[in-house]
Amino acid sequence: MAEYCTKQNKPAYFYKSSCLREMIHYTHEIILEAAQSWWAIRPRMGSQEIWRLGSNLTELRAIPVGELLELRDQIVNRPYFPAKGRLLEIDFGSFSRYFPTITDPRNVGNGLEFLNRHLARKLFQEPQHWLEVLLGFLRQHQYNTTSLLLSEKINSITQLSRQLPQALKIVANLPPDEPYQNFHLQLKQLGFEPGWGKNAGRVRTVLEFLHKLIDDPDPAVLEAFISHIPLIFRAVLVSVHGWVAQKGVLGRPDTSGQVVYVLNQARNLEKQLQEDIKLAGLDGFGIQPKVIVLTRLIANSDDTNAHEPLERIEAAENAWILRVPFREFNPNLTQNWISQTEIWPYLETFAIDAEAILIEAFQGNPDLMLGNYSDGNLVAFLLSRRFHIPYESIAHVLEKPRHLFSNLYWQDLEEFHNFSLQFTADLIAMNGADFILTSTYQEIVGTPDSVGHYESYQFFTMPELYHVVNGIELFSPKFNVMPPGVNEKIFFPYDSDAATDAEKAHIADLLFTKEDPQIIGHLDNPNLRPIFSIAPLIPVKNLTGLVECFGPSPQIQEKCNLILVAGKVRPEDSTSEEERGEIEKLHDILAEYNLKGKVRWIAMRLNTPDTGAVYRCIAARGGIYVHPARFESFGMTILEAMVSGLPVFVTQFGGPAETIQDGENGFTINPTDLEETAAKILSFISKCEVDPEYWREISQRGVQGVQDKYNWKLHSKKLLLLGKVYSFWNYGSSANREPLLRYLEALFYLIYKPRSEKLLEQHGAR
Repeated sequence: MAEYCTKQNKPAYFYKSSCLREMIHYTHEIILEAAQSWWAIRPRMGSQEIWRLGSNLTELRAIPVGELLELRDQIVNRPYFPAKGRLLEIDFGSFSRYFPTITDPRNVGNGLEFLNRHLARKLFQEPQHWLEVLLGFLRQHQYNTTSLLLSEKINSITQLSRQLPQALKIVANLPPDEPYQNFHLQLKQLGFEPGWGKNAGRVRTVLEFLHKLIDDPDPAVLEAFISHIPLIFRAVLVSVHGWVAQKGVLGRPDTSGQVVYVLNQARNLEKQLQEDIKLAGLDGFGIQPKVIVLTRLIANSDDTNAHEPLERIEAAENAWILRVPFREFNPNLTQNWISQTEIWPYLETFAIDAEAILIEAFQGNPDLMLGNYSDGNLVAFLLSRRFHIPYESIAHVLEKPRHLFSNLYWQDLEEFHNFSLQFTADLIAMNGADFILTSTYQEIVGTPDSVGHYESYQFFTMPELYHVVNGIELFSPKFNVMPPGVNEKIFFPYDSDAATDAEKAHIADLLFTKEDPQIIGHLDNPNLRPIFSIAPLIPVKNLTGLVECFGPSPQIQEKCNLILVAGKVRPEDSTSEEERGEIEKLHDILAEYNLKGKVRWIAMRLNTPDTGAVYRCIAARGGIYVHPARFESFGMTILEAMVSGLPVFVTQFGGPAETIQDGENGFTINPTDLEETAAKILSFISKCEVDPEYWREISQRGVQGVQDKYNWKLHSKKLLLLGKVYSFWNYGSSANREPLLRYLEALFYLIYKPRSEKLLEQHGAR
């Protein structure tokens, strides 16, 4: 547009104020043809429109999404013909009318707050119906044979309104710290079962919330009431692919931060459940929480304990890893690790087998199901349907936005990626979820300049398979931005007294001097400032790009060493095709720039405590942490490095841009611009040499920011509150939700399952 204005001698204001320039500003995709052009425009985040512009730039017409999808099919020479009939159109838009939606994009991701307001409004506008819903909801809860909250003695709102003041009178006349056991029989006679509180003060508080809710519904009161009552005791976290264990697994294929995430979440969820049960006064009734991480059992576990059916999670009382094997369709495959790209044929039978094992493990049904990644979310959806419990989805990473045009060229990529199965599973799982957790706002609706991860599922084509004309409602209250926490017992500032001298010496030797077959590179000067990165050795993490940034810069090499903890050092030792390619590429780069004596490549799997010690060791030497990924949805390692005291340089593409304020608590980089990245790193290091206090300023801001915002206790409390509120919402609107769930089941059995069976046949022939 700027070039056109220059050539045509347009006045300066034309470029800034013309309608065409404004349209270009909001455009993120253009398809050019001889007689016309097609424009995908985002007038606001999370909202896209399709327009067709004639070659004379005057004929402009809004186009239905379906026409754009047909055009895309033609572009890749995959059009469908009338003789073959039309393609399936997947459209979830017709279900939106059953559910409330957010109108302002700024409020997307605040689903809990929105839903509380909506439910409070319903209680005010339709008190008779929604108070009856609330009564039924409270009466249905029990733990095994122990009735909770309300008994059948209270069978109407009128009766509840009559009994509630009497219950309040009983507890008001008692000391606040009077134990519940001393007066529970009096409340029981009125119809109030255990669960209201551990003492008279707590019981009075909760009953007053209920009394206010009946008389004058208010969003804050509704949230406070639901947060105070015990509704969840047993939770399942589903994480299927990779190696889910506590030792010797990080760095293996498909195994990275998600294992740390899910185990930390399980530990902290159990702690919060224990606290809630004690506050509710239920520990005296033999009620205790149980949390299970459900994953697959790998018989040939390669020196890990991934073959053990049950493993207690460390630092937890009643949290476990439960492993269920895949059925032995072909033991040569199913007894070994299977790539997440090929795991799809085994998920349905895995869910069927896991159902019975979970019932036995809990001695009953779970109360909450949490899915992780595409495969774990599909299993969680299938299990939640069987158990009739809330299901929460965490995508962590959606592969579709990571691979440009992956849906358009899916047939060319199917042999390796099986995108037809993954994207179908994503549609089923994300629409079937009661609520969705994201770590950042941009995961949902992106930024003014980029499409959100979930937004990329709004409409797309899988040529010759199906068209998605409305794949996800981005303004649904099911979306909640809720970042994870950092385990501060393992990841803490480098200048803390918690680290031992022996630990420091061991880690320093590993990083700078130790010789081992799994370590490449001897440092000529180990005392130079270290640049550090740790990640799986796969293309998207772009560690080879970091070495290519370091290699051509003698100025950085004069001041710094580069330390990598990644993958393996020999291609023949890797079972992953992606990793083998990166290993070979990394060897070539080291040779090309003659980086002997300046780079250490450590291919040893670190346990989580050692990883924390590594960050602290690098920080103690005034080092920096670089996260050069081409794309990162969140980046847990970034938070761990920051809270350890390391200044961080992180990719600007994805979630880290929300965590890092450039130049304040860290720095953002464009990992595709190696010269610019090198210049930014060199500028920081040079400034630190002149003013050492500058390094400490950035370090301390990073530590403080993580400690204030990324807290597992806050995460766990809100997660349980979400489970409770959405459980109440579903109880009151279950009839509206059932058609959507049936639609999802049809997609599973008519699209997903036939394709997974074809892949299973291929596996059987291996």
